[in-house]
Amino acid sequence: DPPPLGAACAKCSRRDVAGVIARRETAATTVSATMLLARLAGIDVFVTGGIGGVHRGGERTMDVSADISELGRTDVAVVCAGAKSILDIPRTLEVMETHGVAVCGYTCDEFPAFFTRKSGCKCPQRVDSPEAAAQIVKATLDARLGSGCVFAVPIPSEHEAVGEEIERATTTALEEAEARGVAGRDVTPFILKRVAELTGGRSLAANVALVQNNAVVGARIAVALAALKRA
Repeated sequence: DPPPLGAACAKCSRRDVAGVIARRETAATTVSATMLLARLAGIDVFVTGGIGGVHRGGERTMDVSADISELGRTDVAVVCAGAKSILDIPRTLEVMETHGVAVCGYTCDEFPAFFTRKSGCKCPQRVDSPEAAAQIVKATLDARLGSGCVFAVPIPSEHEAVGEEIERATTTALEEAEARGVAGRDVTPFILKRVAELTGGRSLAANVALVQNNAVVGARIAVALAALKRA
């Protein structure tokens, strides 16, 4: 039988990798699992939409994504559009600092919040070119720091116009999630699905645009890193 695809796939974080392999299942990997597998495969840079982090109210629930702890112990660079705006971004940045994660704004001083270019939080570092980003990745590897890097790329400005609409939809979806008792690993899929519904699919179009932009940036960083390694 063909493996299940789409919504039928298991969501696979680091904790699920062994079980998925043992049961020979098909799974969609989170950032934490992708980092783990990338390092095992010798891949230094990969691209995603946005990283997980500390959920709103996380100081009470302790709901913190495994992406953060993985970034603290796996030396892979993650190119993303920052953290999802449904998260507590100030606390997410604080926890990444605790784990020794190098967080860099790519051509920006303010940490982007996925669908929007601004979060109100300053990036600890800034880089303005693939070469500058690659130098940080190489320095991390050469020094054997054992931790990852985050390169936060703002969504292209032409797709930010829907940002305010998405933020309003996000607030509504968060309230619905709490009312329905949605918690843990189910929160993010629920929120993203509801936001897409509430915005008539416009959030999905913005999501695709930012991932494509991240892929271009990530590819350029990977090429620059390869050139540094050959030098």
